[in-house]
Amino acid sequence: MKKFIEKIGLRNNTCRIPKIVIHVQASFNNTIVTVTDIRGQLVSWSSAGASGFRGTRKGTPYAAQAAAFNAICTLVDQQGIKIKLAEVIIKGPGLGRDATLRAIRRNSILLSFVRDVTPMSHNGCRPPKKRRV
Repeated sequence: MKKFIEKIGLRNNTCRIPKIVIHVQASFNNTIVTVTDIRGQLVSWSSAGASGFRGTRKGTPYAAQAAAFNAICTLVDQQGIKIKLAEVIIKGPGLGRDATLRAIRRNSILLSFVRDVTPMSHNGCRPPKKRRV
């Protein structure tokens, strides 16, 4: 019987992702930051609720800043990923839009572009009928 010897630690665990896409979903109640690679595969994520904020404080700009910082720090620290360029896609009307973008810029990541994909209704749904008295 042959013995199979596993070789542990020979492979380098640092993964190089040259370009990442940061998706920011900013609602009035929460801010979710998702980091993906260029193909859309999830690399890291964080939200204001996962950063320790509860209730109405989740919708504040500071909570959004903390969520962005946590998403990028877990990406760099734990997984050892080297980041060069990033694209930012912002969605939603929340207060955390600008604060998230400032937190991303503060982490010394070069931004190739910033896109706003907030859905805009073109005249929207039909309003309900008038109330009868």
